[in-house]
Amino acid sequence: MKLSKVKDSLKTLKTIGFKLPDGRFVPPYFHVTEVGVVTKDFIDCGGTVRSERKVNFQLWESTDYDHRLHPEKLLAIIELSEKVLNIGDYEIEVEYQGPTIGKYGMEFDGESFLLTSKLTACLAEDASSCGSPQEKAKVKLSDLNTKTEDSCCTPGGGCC
Repeated sequence: MKLSKVKDSLKTLKTIGFKLPDGRFVPPYFHVTEVGVVTKDFIDCGGTVRSERKVNFQLWESTDYDHRLHPEKLLAIIELSEKVLNIGDYEIEVEYQGPTIGKYGMEFDGESFLLTSKLTACLAEDASSCGSPQEKAKVKLSDLNTKTEDSCCTPGGGCC
């Protein structure tokens, strides 16, 4: 989800909810402690230099049970961050403290922001220098025709 979509979504809400991948909601007394841009420059396993930029939201909950962040306040924080930090319309990444700090993608279902699980992947799957073996085609043994005369794997076929 891009930052522009978050801003548009906030304009339609009366309250903000963040739903975790397991269906639980982040407690309503959360704080957004950071809005920023994260730049990652790296070389993938195939030797390609890459760069990515994401807008980062950090959600935090404390013992301030009366705290409620309203949509217009978060929108103001985002707009100030865009202006001061020169943030572009990048994808959102959310950090949230569970047993460890989790990083999530984000979507919107019309009522709540959904924190989505992120996965790793090889970015150089087509590069022979990657070192990751190509996946072999799966063949059903029942589909093999072993009853032909030129098959070597029949009794008396001479393959053993």
